[in-house]
Amino acid sequence: MDVLLERQGHVAVVTVNRPHRRNAINRATADTIAETFAGLEADPEVRAAVLTGAEGTFSAGMDLRDFPEQGRPSVPGRGFAGFVQSPPRMPLVAAVEGWALGGGFEMVLACDLVVAAEDARFGLPEVTRGLTARGGGAFRLPRRLPYALAMELVLTGAPLDAPRAAGHGLVNRITPPGGALKAAIELAQTVAANAPLAVAASVQVVRRSADWPDEESFARQDEWFDPVFASADATEGARAFAERRAAVWAGR
Repeated sequence: MDVLLERQGHVAVVTVNRPHRRNAINRATADTIAETFAGLEADPEVRAAVLTGAEGTFSAGMDLRDFPEQGRPSVPGRGFAGFVQSPPRMPLVAAVEGWALGGGFEMVLACDLVVAAEDARFGLPEVTRGLTARGGGAFRLPRRLPYALAMELVLTGAPLDAPRAAGHGLVNRITPPGGALKAAIELAQTVAANAPLAVAASVQVVRRSADWPDEESFARQDEWFDPVFASADATEGARAFAERRAAVWAGR
């Protein structure tokens, strides 16, 4: 199977399983990823997800060998790889080993948190192939890295190593080689242990607020946050704090 799914409590682990193609994405794989995330979004027990690639490579991006016959591996409404245009509602953690190139890097940029092995490398080499980073890389990268560095990566196609990426805030955790998935699952489990309504609303506000005008920001966030403050989980959180015990979240 080109896409593997594993559940660890409230965390789902989605693995691109095409090591013979360096986990490059073709249309069939994009369709499967889209279906996988759609299924996870419909499951209230899934509170966070981890995305990774099999056998030491995150993803080499678009499968150029299949491109002439299958076309771009993009799903209408969801974009490249079946999710970069419309990421799933739950927090998404990228676990990066080896290369994340082109669309593979754009998959990372569509995630909320990034854990990378210290020898991982990121790059947008599209301009060296007569293409452009149209899976979100050209506009998401400057939001995650300083402008000059983002522009250099986009225009030269040069790679960025994980330590430098972490130094500029693109990567949350650095691990020894082979340790990214374990650390990413641990990070996702930490997220999933929190109140699910609060996490879900916070994710949406952080994702959506980049272009909100200051005079509208509080009103817009309240659309997401008012239901959280009125929830049973908010009452449970306050009560658990007062009683010095772990909260038991109901997701309502």
